[in-house]
Amino acid sequence: MDFELTKQQKDIQTAARDFAKKELEPVADELDLAEEFAWSSFKWMAKLGFTGMVLPTEYGGSGFDELSLALAIEEIARACASTADILDAHLILCAGPIYQYGNEEQRQKFLPSLAKGEKVGSFAITEPEAGSDIGGIKTEAAKDGDDYILNGQKTFITNGDVCDIVVVFAGIPELAPRGMTAFIVEKGMPGFSKGEKFKKLGMHAATNAELFFDDCRVRAANLLGEEGKGMRIALSTLDRGRIGIAAQAVGIAQAVLEKSADYSKKRVQFGAPISKNQNISWKLADMATEIEAARFLYYKAAYLADKGKPFSTNAAMAKLFASELAMKAATWGIQIFGGYGYMMEYPMQRYFRDAKLTEIYEGTSGVQRMVISRAVLG
Repeated sequence: MDFELTKQQKDIQTAARDFAKKELEPVADELDLAEEFAWSSFKWMAKLGFTGMVLPTEYGGSGFDELSLALAIEEIARACASTADILDAHLILCAGPIYQYGNEEQRQKFLPSLAKGEKVGSFAITEPEAGSDIGGIKTEAAKDGDDYILNGQKTFITNGDVCDIVVVFAGIPELAPRGMTAFIVEKGMPGFSKGEKFKKLGMHAATNAELFFDDCRVRAANLLGEEGKGMRIALSTLDRGRIGIAAQAVGIAQAVLEKSADYSKKRVQFGAPISKNQNISWKLADMATEIEAARFLYYKAAYLADKGKPFSTNAAMAKLFASELAMKAATWGIQIFGGYGYMMEYPMQRYFRDAKLTEIYEGTSGVQRMVISRAVLG
């Protein structure tokens, strides 16, 4: 097995790292404190082509593979996890299913503006009573001539307060229990409105909001895929999203490791740098080892996706391991920094708050274990 990245993948990784180091890391804390959508980061990503990486060139994208995108997400998350979160929701969760399941007219209409970052994309399936159980959504779509009338509410939607295009899932009652259907809803459609953005523990610069559909009229031309095929679209999209979240979690953990190692060499206690303390140095060794393992888990999932092979279980494994590692690494990082790690002016608290979300969104750790156990047990 060849573990070597291609020249193109290495170039993308380097470009993403340079961008993150130069443009994102210096402002990450400022963006976190502002708790507003990171427009500056989004515009930079659009300018550099990240917002359309995996979309074909005929739709305004760059035509890169899934692994290249994951590599870029890791590097971006090392500097600012919120910015990586924005990219995941915009490109993987919104543009992705439009490309995978949309017809040519829909691709031509929606993808170029998403690829160029002229419009912000989002993905709306979660509801107040339907989180892990996405089959329990209450939003409904009723056929009315050539249109559909949507009624319902979505919650915790990333990019929700600023989105221009959102992939929305609703049930068609007469097709129940297999009536989940996907629609492309556009900003300005009558009956579509947005709530105030949520106050969150972390990922402050990737804003979340509720979305409301009150007799929202959606043209039949905006039906994504076929009626009753929404569950398949949602699950396949989330599988790809889990690769992105795994990469994001690895990026957070890598940042923790780098900052902790550097601090441990400078912080002197009992007459020597704390890096000389075996309790500290072994924690760093464990962290480095598990980060490498998590990285290769998402590499494999992305590799399988690029080859057109089944990757759902591998994506779940990658997300489960990487997200729990990120949380553990952030906890260790705070401990290594000691009292300073608990202070808001040091970065460990941001890594800790951001890491927690990777264990929750796009399928909790429990959901990932359910996916993996089903594969194990047949």
